[in-house]
Amino acid sequence: MRSYGTGEAPPRTPTAAPDPDPGTAAGEQALLDGGPAHGTRLRVLGRPAVVQVTYPCRTEDGPTPFRVDALYVYRRDPRVHHEPLHYGYDHASP
Repeated sequence: MRSYGTGEAPPRTPTAAPDPDPGTAAGEQALLDGGPAHGTRLRVLGRPAVVQVTYPCRTEDGPTPFRVDALYVYRRDPRVHHEPLHYGYDHASP
């Protein structure tokens, strides 16, 4: 068993992504509302319930191969059924 505290991760076996529905393969437009990514437009496949946005943080010192990101969560508004889909910033997450 490997320790994840050393910066080494076990090798991953590549897996194939599931085939998207041909009718929605191009995705749908979505709009992020509120939070640090307010106004950002993106394309989503399959109307995911949650979108995670990360923002790189600058590290002052410590082991070098590590990267630190701030994580922000946006949840889809189930009342919107047309493009652009709306994702609202979740203040309570993570």
